[in-house]
Parts: sequence; structure tokens; C-alpha cells
Amino acid sequence: MDYKKSTAPTDTVTRDVMNLCNETGNIYESVVIIGKRANQISADIKQELSKKLSEFASTQDSLDEVFENREQIEISRFYEKLPKATLMATQEFVEGNIYHRNPSKESSLLD
Repeated sequence: MDYKKSTAPTDTVTRDVMNLCNETGNIYESVVIIGKRANQISADIKQELSKKLSEFASTQDSLDEVFENREQIEISRFYEKLPKATLMATQEFVEGNIYHRNPSKESSLLD
């Protein structure tokens, strides 16, 4: 997913908790699903940021260091302005874009 084009809000949004449990029937299950997705999003963003910043890593000082620092700062600011992973995950859950399943419920149906 392209997190740069996320429609999630960048600040905290008050939500009706009962709307979050419409799909699963259990608010705690919904929170776990959102939490796991938020961890995935956070790991993806961290990996992408680390990859971009690793291009600037050097063991020697140079005259271009000031320019490189500006680029690093711009990249870091861009990622800081992105919505938080929890907000993106909650938005995806509300829109129904997260695939989830509960193996314990599926095994009880098979028995």
C-alpha cells in the first residue's frame, strides 16, 4: 500500500467504539486486528525510511555534508507528517480494507 496517499487523518479522531465492533462483534477482537495492522504499517514505514536514510550514511566527512543533512531533514520531516500507523490501520479497518480471520472460530465451525 502507498502510505503517502493514505486518507487517514493526521490527528486524533473521536470514534464511536460500537461502530468498530460491527464487523467482528467484539471490540477487543477489532482492537487486536487494528493493532496488528498498525504494527505491519509501522514496520513497513520504518524499513522504507531506513532504506532512504542509508543512502546518506558515510564514514568520512565531506563538504557536501551540509547539503546531505538538509536532504535527510526533508525526508525525516515528510515521514513525520504522515498519519500515525494506528490512524491508518483504523481507517483501513473502518473502510473494510483489512483481511482478517479468526482461526479459533473457523475450527469450531469444522468440528
